Amino acid sequence: MAYCQQHKGLKVYAYCIMTSHVHLIISSNGVYKEDTIRDFKRYTSWCSNKLLTAEDTNYESRKEWMLWMIQRAGKKKTNINCFQFWQYGSHPMELFSDKVFYQKMDYIHLNPVVSGFVCQPEDWLYSSARNYAGLPSLIQLVDD
Repeated sequence: MAYCQQHKGLKVYAYCIMTSHVHLIISSNGVYKEDTIRDFKRYTSWCSNKLLTAEDTNYESRKEWMLWMIQRAGKKKTNINCFQFWQYGSHPMELFSDKVFYQKMDYIHLNPVVSGFVCQPEDWLYSSARNYAGLPSLIQLVDD
């Protein structure tokens, strides 16, 4: 996300990175959201593949399984030549009011709580709930 923030004009308002999916509330400077999402997926996919195929990646016990999964997914698609990290498609929606914005943000932040990973949203390291609680976080949010 930091790459797209620096190079693609991505503005992040809320996020939650779960074990199998990601929720984002984002906008971008003059770039179509589809292009921003495509670029985000392309870059994170490239980085993940680079990490998983690096010779010195012994710290990840699931490395071989993860490589097998993304390579198997890629072989099932005719338009992909080696691996598929992200599912095809995304579900962008316009947040047309403050009420809807905060409703979606609450939903995003409660994901790890509902999944049983943490008791409080701000306890999930991979969530902007930490930003809003004034705790150290992984991703810088928009200052708007």
